[in-house]
Amino acid sequence: MSNKETLAKEQVAYSKAARIKYFNIVIKSGSGAILTDEDNHTYIDLLSSASSTNTGHCHPHVVKAIQAQASKLIQYTPAYFATSEEATLAPRLAKLAPIDGPTKVAFGNSGSDANDAIIKFARAYTGRQYLVSFTGAYHGSTYGSISTSAVSLNMSSKIGPLLPGVVKVPFPSPWERLKGETDDEFSDRMFESFKLPFETYLPAEETALIEIEAIQGDGGFIKAPERFLNLVYQFAQDHGILFAVDEVNQGLGRSGTMWSIDHFKDVHPDLIAVGKSIASGLPLSAVLGRKEIMDSLDAPGNAYTTAGNPVTTAAANATLDVIEDEHLVERSAELGQQTKNFFNQMKKKFKFIGDVRIYGLNGGIDIIDPKTGKSDVIAANKLIYRIFELGAIMITVRGNILRFQPPLVIKETDLQRAFSIIERAMKELSEGKLTESPANMGW
Repeated sequence: MSNKETLAKEQVAYSKAARIKYFNIVIKSGSGAILTDEDNHTYIDLLSSASSTNTGHCHPHVVKAIQAQASKLIQYTPAYFATSEEATLAPRLAKLAPIDGPTKVAFGNSGSDANDAIIKFARAYTGRQYLVSFTGAYHGSTYGSISTSAVSLNMSSKIGPLLPGVVKVPFPSPWERLKGETDDEFSDRMFESFKLPFETYLPAEETALIEIEAIQGDGGFIKAPERFLNLVYQFAQDHGILFAVDEVNQGLGRSGTMWSIDHFKDVHPDLIAVGKSIASGLPLSAVLGRKEIMDSLDAPGNAYTTAGNPVTTAAANATLDVIEDEHLVERSAELGQQTKNFFNQMKKKFKFIGDVRIYGLNGGIDIIDPKTGKSDVIAANKLIYRIFELGAIMITVRGNILRFQPPLVIKETDLQRAFSIIERAMKELSEGKLTESPANMGW
């Protein structure tokens, strides 16, 4: 069937709450960084299925591992018995964790439940109730993770009350910065805002957890200032509060380092959440944490029937092979520098480009109204729709921020072709040639 026919059939039964609207296509197949739809149109993927296919689509090594495992055993629940692939993966992940000392692993099905699990382990270990997260955060859609998220009103509208005990503090986004403010002045001022709840109504001695995205993803692809994150981390240390990092979007080489927290040499989290690309997009997540924290809960406090099943863990082991053997962390850093150079060149050419934030093959590009300097959602939507028409998939976050996250295996020729498509679309926008895009696209 065509894209149109397939979508018409699906929409009769598909909930509108489950999909953010962008383009009316049906993905049929993928290879590396190239997607094909039901109409046999091909696209360069600059989204990586929301950063869940860092190794690209249908990587042969991952496919082979899935097929081999599926022919032996598709499912037996790790809630009762170990399987060989899961038993291999757990110590392998623990060894990779950016955590000081002995580390243990608990598996789940998605980044959302990994962040839920962090809440469970933090409360169990500390005996405290309060949780601190940041504005602009996206931690997931289960009730715990959606409670700590703060990137869209549609994540809290109509579904309250949410999880009690959650306090949101301001994330140091660039648009919060005052004119002329130095890096240190900005960090210190935002840290004062961070401390305000603790000085007025939030007892630090009753706070279990501070969780942050070291590089916010859906919040705009924003790396926290190093001084700010160091101050928050030290505050947690001083008050016996666990410090957790959400690596679901930004981990596994996405930001040019294995973990986003690796950009901060003096910060060593107690817990991290991993998901999305850990099994090249198959439903698997993991919480990695200090041994004593992970031993604070007894089964079935964090047991799931399908979490860490044989097929998903086989895919994860193969995914780690590919990341290591093909040096994807280093490749992300190298191609990320090319990407940063390209978008900085575009910023010089086009006045509607505001801030450019690129970390590895990963980042956000602000589209603004040159006259006011404010976000321009209409222009951003025109751009991504024209980029789609020209043969690449790119979306926005926060309405006006272009999201750039191609698979880490993307061929350099395809990356350069994507740059050409983006530049052409930007040139057409600057010349007033782009018509209105479909209404109500994006978050």
